[in-house]
Amino acid sequence: MSEPSWWSQPYPPDGASAAEGIRNQLGRPELDLLTILVRESAQNSWDARLREGGGPVEYGIDLRTVGPAHVQAWRSLLQRNAPLDEHLPLRRSLRRPNIRIMTVSDRGTRGLGGPTRADKAVTSDRDFVSFVRNIGEPRDMKLGGGTYGFGKGIFYLVSDPGTILVHTRCRTAHGLETRLIGCALWKKYVAKNPEGERGFTGRHWWGVTTGEVVEPLIGAEADAMARRLGLAPFKADETGTSVVMIDPVLEDREPIDAATYLAETIMWHLWPKMLGDPTESPAMTFSVTCDGRNVPVPDPRETRPLNLFVDAYQALKGQEGKDLRCGNPKQFLGRLGLKKTVAPVFEPTDAGRMVGIETTAHHVCLMRPAELVVTYHQGPKPPAELLSYAGVFRADEAMDGVYAKAEPPTHDAWNPHSLQYPESTFVRTTFTRINEALTDLLDLGGGARAGSARVPLGAASNRFSPLMGGAWGIGGATDYRTAGTSGSTGTSPSSSDERSRSKPTNVGAPAPSAGGKSAGAGTGSGATKQRRLRVDYVGDAYLDERAGHAVIVQPFRLPVPGLQRVSAELAVALKGASETEPPVGAEMPGLVGWEDASGGLSATASYVIEGGDGAIWHAIIRPAPDTVTDVTVATQAVQAP
Repeated sequence: MSEPSWWSQPYPPDGASAAEGIRNQLGRPELDLLTILVRESAQNSWDARLREGGGPVEYGIDLRTVGPAHVQAWRSLLQRNAPLDEHLPLRRSLRRPNIRIMTVSDRGTRGLGGPTRADKAVTSDRDFVSFVRNIGEPRDMKLGGGTYGFGKGIFYLVSDPGTILVHTRCRTAHGLETRLIGCALWKKYVAKNPEGERGFTGRHWWGVTTGEVVEPLIGAEADAMARRLGLAPFKADETGTSVVMIDPVLEDREPIDAATYLAETIMWHLWPKMLGDPTESPAMTFSVTCDGRNVPVPDPRETRPLNLFVDAYQALKGQEGKDLRCGNPKQFLGRLGLKKTVAPVFEPTDAGRMVGIETTAHHVCLMRPAELVVTYHQGPKPPAELLSYAGVFRADEAMDGVYAKAEPPTHDAWNPHSLQYPESTFVRTTFTRINEALTDLLDLGGGARAGSARVPLGAASNRFSPLMGGAWGIGGATDYRTAGTSGSTGTSPSSSDERSRSKPTNVGAPAPSAGGKSAGAGTGSGATKQRRLRVDYVGDAYLDERAGHAVIVQPFRLPVPGLQRVSAELAVALKGASETEPPVGAEMPGLVGWEDASGGLSATASYVIEGGDGAIWHAIIRPAPDTVTDVTVATQAVQAP
């Protein structure tokens, strides 16, 4: 086997790019390094996917310490002819007690094929030289995720010594071929040699030196070297690429915390690729591991507020989606899906803060046809704190080139000022149409009938600080209220057909001294056969969640002894009118069920309860969007068994 070593690139007579210029091509992005790593590497993997029968792209991030069986190989092999510390700090990283590495890998991709020398890459198959040799070469893939070819620079930035190993397998004219090469980017420098001083670009390669070109280890030699270093081998017919970053920069996080952050970042930026139709696999699968431990990537369908963006994405693909167009000049821009819901504030995460979403969602996810998240465009805040909305805009395929040109090298914004007319108009109009749709979404109407109270959702916000529940899948009310019932003059428990009814009792009415709001008065006679049935409300109704859904909860108890059947009469107020039958196109609130003190739920329209024992029950109601909800709890006597 040829022993690989380092070779440093001197400045050729006709000049070359300095390492600093290459490292700075991503500019000064607002996103942190780990987030950019996820976004850029996933775009590379998606663009390299196998086209026919390749299955989903398998994308993974592995963060680990090199084990004792391989650490000596790392130190001996990678320090062979390595530059001095002042020219490349690789030796310093390899001298640490523990050598840490981060590997980003993909499978179900084509690997880095084509010629290994830039002067030979004259065909369309030039993935290897585009990633390893050349800088700033644009991708030529239609509807690809990237545009500039600068994204590979993030691998060097995440490595503290700016050093990576590239381990890839591709198909060639001679069959499958494994390749392994090391690359480093640091700073230009001047060094002395027997001929005098000479300038170096700060670019370095590790491999088999042939003249003044370092070639990768190929085939069996590459496989053997990968085993010596403990790199994950490729399966028999597998193609793909693994990029190993030496001594990764974790931005002051412990390794397990960094792995968790990476898993959440994958969800925030790649969630459209995680969705699959019921009969199909998702377009990509994702995994994160830390020192052999699996770190789950959250499911966006089960995680607030991403589940709301998933709903908006589904709306975009269906009849609820809106076509966005530019009028002058005429142009179809793309499709927009919107969803809103009642939802408690959620605990902010670092990954959510990085995209500008903290405790509530009022954003539109922008994406090109490749369905990789560009950014989350912030819209106006809802009028109520507990109302959230999410949108997804997907550009039309015919417009992909326009939006691509509006992106910076990190692909995380659309900047119309970087374009010429009419393309700049198309991008500006996109934001105008989105904002118009959000204005319509937040034009909330709704009213309450005379004599009842309206409770803004924001007034209940203090109840939600400890709530960390699951996904919210129900569209919610802008307001809610409750109404009570008075007892009837019914008599004995055998009067099973008698029910109590009365005019509404306003939310916020003073509670009786017994601790509840009475929906009816007793007779005061003390007689058991003719006692008036009633419902006592224990405090006001409030907004909460059950099983991941927004619900209205009305606590109550039945003070009169005996078996009683409770039921709920629900109505809504829409634009000033009370409705017990849904208007055309409108939803109605629904009864979820009856919850006892222990949290057990009986999902029935009515339920038999033993009154008189002081137990507190809860009527659980699903609110209707953009309405005021009236809840009337009614009770009737039941024949004793």
